[in-house]
Amino acid sequence: MREPTPTEAITLVGRSERTDDVPERMRADVRLLAGLLGQVLRESGSEGLYDDVERLRIAALRARTDGTQEAFDDAAGIVEGFSVTRADEVARAFTSYFHLVNLAEEHQRVRVLREREGRPDREDAGDSLAAAFVQLAAEVGDDEARRHLGRLRFHPVFTAHPTEARRRAVSTSIRRLAGLLDSHDAAVPDGADSRRARRRILEEIDTLWRTAPLRPEKPSPVDEVTAVTAVFDETLFTGAPHVYRRADDALQGESSGCTAPVVPPFVRLGTWVGGDRDGNPFVTAAVTRRAAEVASEHALEALERSAARTGRSLTLDDTQTPPSVEVMALWDRYRDQDEDAAARIARHAPDETHRRVVLLISQRIAATATRHADLAYASPDQLLDDLRIVQRSLVEGGAARAAYGHLQHLIWQVETFGFHLAELEVRQHSAVHAKALAELDAGGELGSQTEEVLATFRAVAHVQRRFGPTAAGRYIVSFTRSASDLIAVHRLAAYAVGDGQDAPVLDVIPLFETFADLQAAPAILDEVVRSPEFAAALERNGGRLEVMLGYSDSSKDVGPVAATLALYEAQERITTWARNAGLEVTLFHGRGGALGRGGGPANSAILAQPPHSVDDRFKLTEQGEVIFARYGEPAIAMRHIEQVAAATLLASSPSVQTRNSAAARRFADVAQTMDAASRDRFFTLVHADGFASWFATVTPMPEIGRLALGSRPARRGLSVDSLDDLRAIPWVFSWSQARINLAGWFGLGTALEAVGDVPLLRAAYREWPLLRTMIDNVAMSMAKTDERIARGYLALGGRDDLTEQVLAEMALTRRWITIVKDVDALLADKPVLQRAVSLRDPYVDALSLLQLRALRALRTGGAETDPELERLLLLTVNGVAAGLQNTG
Repeated sequence: MREPTPTEAITLVGRSERTDDVPERMRADVRLLAGLLGQVLRESGSEGLYDDVERLRIAALRARTDGTQEAFDDAAGIVEGFSVTRADEVARAFTSYFHLVNLAEEHQRVRVLREREGRPDREDAGDSLAAAFVQLAAEVGDDEARRHLGRLRFHPVFTAHPTEARRRAVSTSIRRLAGLLDSHDAAVPDGADSRRARRRILEEIDTLWRTAPLRPEKPSPVDEVTAVTAVFDETLFTGAPHVYRRADDALQGESSGCTAPVVPPFVRLGTWVGGDRDGNPFVTAAVTRRAAEVASEHALEALERSAARTGRSLTLDDTQTPPSVEVMALWDRYRDQDEDAAARIARHAPDETHRRVVLLISQRIAATATRHADLAYASPDQLLDDLRIVQRSLVEGGAARAAYGHLQHLIWQVETFGFHLAELEVRQHSAVHAKALAELDAGGELGSQTEEVLATFRAVAHVQRRFGPTAAGRYIVSFTRSASDLIAVHRLAAYAVGDGQDAPVLDVIPLFETFADLQAAPAILDEVVRSPEFAAALERNGGRLEVMLGYSDSSKDVGPVAATLALYEAQERITTWARNAGLEVTLFHGRGGALGRGGGPANSAILAQPPHSVDDRFKLTEQGEVIFARYGEPAIAMRHIEQVAAATLLASSPSVQTRNSAAARRFADVAQTMDAASRDRFFTLVHADGFASWFATVTPMPEIGRLALGSRPARRGLSVDSLDDLRAIPWVFSWSQARINLAGWFGLGTALEAVGDVPLLRAAYREWPLLRTMIDNVAMSMAKTDERIARGYLALGGRDDLTEQVLAEMALTRRWITIVKDVDALLADKPVLQRAVSLRDPYVDALSLLQLRALRALRTGGAETDPELERLLLLTVNGVAAGLQNTG
């Protein structure tokens, strides 16, 4: 069958050919993928589907390019004319298209990264760890810069927050397509390999089209553990040591790989998956145990394979590289413990002692996984001791390159992931602890929730006994509002294990989420560290304390502008308190993917933080679609890790700290004015009578709660009459689906207008990183809004007063952003981002019109819900999320 012409395929090609800044190779990828999708639709879709998709595509594109109401109404009319079944198919086609366009864009990013890797002339210095070190050393000297480098720590924490709209089956299909695109790139054009790659791409797109886009049921917490662990298997285990190596190569030059590395293994992985039970009744003590077991199984299996590969590569003859006495003793000891394996290995490597020892080490790692009492390693430290004995022997034997080559990668992997892979963190709501303590102190019969609380502590103790204290030592208290909320954790742990038993070793972490709690944080911390339980923990930790800041609920509480300013102030005050108290505080940023949840580029956010609040350590949550966007592809994962590490190191430089401190002082009055004005504006909207039920009417919020995204419910309760128990994710997700994105920008226009001084605001934008980051992020968020579509959603609520507030603030914010940035369009200074948004807009519009049609019918259809309409709505939720490239 012939390949469809560009005009026959549902594609951006017609538009992108008129866009000079679209790279030619990316344009070719889009043309290929979209053309093949068009072929699949003609072959596998129902009769007339391809023509209907094309009709809507052209109409949506015209509505964007013409900008007239008539063109917009024509596109809406096409949607209204579809049967529900046809609308379902069209929604699936556009969603498949977005998956393919996103893949093409990611593929282009990978190309660019590969082309400039190791090319300083093509690197942005702010993205390179080596360049960050050089800049820091120029300011503080080599010794001080090395001290900072030695303390460097990047600690991403993966969560199971339900924001990944794609099924895992869809994600897996897209990853296979990514590999096939690589094969297509490598093939000779029009040759046999090229035709074979194209055929296999077509086959995979056909599979993608035939794969049901919606999960039939919510994933279990264990399913979520498996999904997140796949990221470790596919990218992080090999990617992390490559990041260390790349930075070491840049810093040591020709000496790298034949001397001890100067770059420490600075990544530590954390996870809430299987440990976060705040509002999730499906995360039980048994789930927590299983989550730790699954993670350890993956870590040990990966380490065994890595050790075996390293061992097989060490084909160094003992004559040329004599083994040390320590290595010979290691071989003798392990040979006695596992005679059969030693004999087998010795036959294949008779005069290669280093190889024999490392291969036996891989056998011991395997024995650790199976819990073989005689052969298992007791801890990762014991394994590291053995590997360093081999490394020292190689150096002494003159084989430094072998010592600091693959063997060094294996050592880095053990140091980074241990036997537990990720530090499992438990989270629970303070109110649950208070209720449990009340029941325990009363001495009566315990409720099932209290029994589960106690079982959780016993599960943590079990994980620590089996995998070590670091495997599950952090316990986070949501909605911390007093010192007693934190002390309660230690009391409950003692109740759980009973008299005479050792409670689990816990670092109890407060999570300050609301505006009031952020303000009260230093006083709460000052009180709690004086308690015996916390004083003992601080002594054990060498005076280290961790404090978590909630971006999501604070933004839902007071609006995005006031929350951003409150979070900055809280960091400043907590850091000052900790320095005065002689404590080392690590701030844990509970950021989401969307702007309303603290999202946006992490490296920009790091460089905008208060002085000493980063201090060579950055810890944040990574969730949902963010996990797979940042860590799903190896080259992108390594780039992200290095960017964050570089920013974390640079944040300690005097120039960055002086700049941020001076800007905060200079523009303090601006911040105060913006805070008060934005908060008042936000409260006027969200505290209006009937706002919660109006919000649930004009957005697909109730339906999103039924989408099988994750195991956790969308609400802590069931009422739609209050926002108090609504989680921040559906709050952000719902506004995003309505093409309003209110959670990310509402109040900023009023705040900027309240200041009113254009020269002052432009100076603040240039000199104050916090404001610049805020405005740039809001510009990105607002670029994904659409007033015409938003009006359709808002009209469903029958509240002209609330509709006018939203639309007026949208226009005001858009106007003031362009004034302050001194640009004609929101993203005029971000051409790559502007291209990505503008190219997708017409096709997101098509899906939004399909969703609006379904939502309008559901809202006016009476008490009975039409399952076909609800399915259509959920399909479009999936598609719009793919088109906008974010959910919650």
